[in-house]
Amino acid sequence: MGIDCLVLVISCLIAYFLVIFTTKIPLTPKGVFWNATIFIVCNVLSLVAWGTYQKVWRYAAVGDMVYCVFSVLSGTAAAGVILIVARQLETVLYPLLACGISILAIIGARFLYLYLLDSSDAQSKEVRKQRAMIVGGGQACQSILREMLSISGCGYEPICVVDDDREKIGRSIHGIKIYGPTDEIPAICKEQQIEAIFFAIPSCDEEDRKRILHLCSTTGCKVKILPYLHKLIFEKELLSQAKDIRIEDLLGREPTQFDNVQVANLICGSVCMVTGGGGSIGSELCRQIVQYQPKQLILIDIYENNAYAIQQELLRKYGQELPLQVRIASVRDFDKMEQLFEEYHPDLVFHAAAHKHVPLMEEDPDEAVKNNVFGTFNVAKLANRFHVKKFVMVSTDKAVNPTNVMGATKRCCEMIAQYMAEISTGTEFVAVRFGNVLGSNGSVIPLFRKQIEEGGPVTVTHPDIIRYFMTIPEAVSLILQAGAMAKGGEIFVLDMGEPVKITTLAENLIRLYGKEPYKDIEIKFTGLRPGEKLFEELLMDEEGLKSTLNHKIFIGKQIPVNREEFDEMIEKLHQTIEARQINQMLCCLQELVPTFSCSRLLNVSLYKHESEKSVSSSGFARKEV
Repeated sequence: MGIDCLVLVISCLIAYFLVIFTTKIPLTPKGVFWNATIFIVCNVLSLVAWGTYQKVWRYAAVGDMVYCVFSVLSGTAAAGVILIVARQLETVLYPLLACGISILAIIGARFLYLYLLDSSDAQSKEVRKQRAMIVGGGQACQSILREMLSISGCGYEPICVVDDDREKIGRSIHGIKIYGPTDEIPAICKEQQIEAIFFAIPSCDEEDRKRILHLCSTTGCKVKILPYLHKLIFEKELLSQAKDIRIEDLLGREPTQFDNVQVANLICGSVCMVTGGGGSIGSELCRQIVQYQPKQLILIDIYENNAYAIQQELLRKYGQELPLQVRIASVRDFDKMEQLFEEYHPDLVFHAAAHKHVPLMEEDPDEAVKNNVFGTFNVAKLANRFHVKKFVMVSTDKAVNPTNVMGATKRCCEMIAQYMAEISTGTEFVAVRFGNVLGSNGSVIPLFRKQIEEGGPVTVTHPDIIRYFMTIPEAVSLILQAGAMAKGGEIFVLDMGEPVKITTLAENLIRLYGKEPYKDIEIKFTGLRPGEKLFEELLMDEEGLKSTLNHKIFIGKQIPVNREEFDEMIEKLHQTIEARQINQMLCCLQELVPTFSCSRLLNVSLYKHESEKSVSSSGFARKEV
């Protein structure tokens, strides 16, 4: 109201001067005073009567402005009537000019108020831009800089570019100076107070990519990375394609590409059975299999929670029409598995059911043997009996020269696949061997993440321990590709690049959380666990590599399995399980897998003495477990 009164006074003064200078109408000071006073009072009362001061002008609309117009017109009309009756109206031009000017001024004042409010809100809501570094001074860098400088809502302010090209260092791109080389990234980040780094070299080779990303991860800055060149979408803004760096980006190799056409020909129209379908590998197998339009997918798992989770996920994505059957069963239960094979008659069996935790299996080795060895034998025998086209068994690098029970049982599983391939009546048996899987249940990455989020410490068993790593999708793609390439009896091995030091992995993961290893988050070395070794191999000394059409996939040359000896040793192993003779069972496992070294083994003569005893006539050779 105060602003409106001021606006009305100014409007009356402007109207007075306009009348004086544009017409020869004489106006007396007394007449002007009464004209202006009555005009102002009538208009203020009119504005009150029309309810203009009861509105929230922050949210004003066009209709609210119309009310102001009618208020001023009403107030001017009332003032004119009063002046005429009081015989104070010297000229009708004066109130008309004052009315027009007042309407414009009152509405203008409100628009100015709204503009100032919007400006204030915008400033208060404006996000402080993060100081950004772009690594790589090529075409991708130019595009990202252009987007950062032109997009008003961009949350990044480009500060510098870093490149290894000496001809570029010292120059500028779009006004942003180029520093270098990339080895100086940590120092440059500290000097320029960088908060975010964009890795913009999509064509970078694997070694340089690993080196530069490692340097970036040591800075504590937020790191975003452009995909490999073949994954870029060139019609889309590059800035939107830059993703947060993941631990997988530090592995030092590009994800392996597989022949999807060959896999599609294998799966399309087939009945596929996945044992252990609720686990990390099994569930990803199910996700990828359904993409190739199988006739039916049979998911088998003994743990109903995991089975239910993947079932609901697939149904949400593909709908109730998805040909999915989820059955709760254990591979150790031969009769139940026989019933399922009889019911569904699968064309392809992907065997991922297994106990895999090394320390737990050291405590209960008999459970590892029951589930991994005899569970695999059950499913393999049924696959052969029901004329399954292909049986693909998931193995691990821990099966090579094993120092733990879990690894020894998985080597037995590989031998079972080779054994079954020799006696097969048409089924092609194959094993797939790979290293640790990033992000799988019980793997180090989820454990490290949880420990970091809880404030530490991060536990590593030994400062020098190293492992091969791959992503879950890679592992599953390898399994499917192996199934497509299988001829029978092969052990497929993936070229997994260089092994990764677990300590380095932990340090990098801590840095990805924006923290400093050993300072913000402690790394505690707990000592090697039972059955654990410093490094894993992908091949035994007796094995060699045979190349395939995919240069990243190899076939390990098979070590021959003597069928008669294998039958006899499996029979002995089964007897020790039934008799709950754990030490004898471990000795028998070592006899099956000569490269297996176990600190828990007792005197072998004890086993020999026990094995000379008579055995029951209802042995494993005549009936599956």
